[in-house]
Amino acid sequence: MNFAAISMNLIKNTLTFIIILIIFYSIILHEISHALVSYWQGDDTAKVMGRLSLNPFKHIDVFGTIILPLLTYFTMGIILGYAKPVPLNPYNYKNMKIGTGLSALAGPVANFLISIVFAIIFHLTQGQQLIPYICQMVVFFNLLLAFFNLIPIPPLDGSKVLGMLLPDYAFYKFMAYERIGMIAIIFILMISGLLGFNIVGRLIIPPINFMMHLLGII
Repeated sequence: MNFAAISMNLIKNTLTFIIILIIFYSIILHEISHALVSYWQGDDTAKVMGRLSLNPFKHIDVFGTIILPLLTYFTMGIILGYAKPVPLNPYNYKNMKIGTGLSALAGPVANFLISIVFAIIFHLTQGQQLIPYICQMVVFFNLLLAFFNLIPIPPLDGSKVLGMLLPDYAFYKFMAYERIGMIAIIFILMISGLLGFNIVGRLIIPPINFMMHLLGII
């Protein structure tokens, strides 16, 4: 029996589990950030529905948390996903367009902040073998979540952030394409995997690499 190989596999599987767990909670913090900023702007819908909770079962979405990560992993070699979308009522905001945009922006900002925290831990633990690797992966995937969600296609967060800059009539018309936009995103991901041409990756990997260099991770 090759005990060395068994030990290496055990370590590898343990590291993978830890990374997936941290990324999963990063996705949850992304959604909680939407809810928190919405609450600060006068909308308590998410709070009333229990979405300001760290309980993971309140945030799991069958497609976004399970199916999409598997789809992107087997077609693109990376993991993309999201938790159950936070219920927000933009009519409670003083300014619907600005409030919607700020609430949407909070999610990617949370991922950027998580990346910074783990980049600091990465630098503080140099000389160790496992923790820097975990931190490096967590930084990468949080930046991936941030930049993917900032793509300005409805219903991604970037569309609502862009919406803050649009005239009111264009904003409402743009937001009407949320359902079609989600179908388009899934279609693009599937076609990218089948053709071996990662369109999304080519769009977001350059800024991810730039940020990782800026944080001193690579």
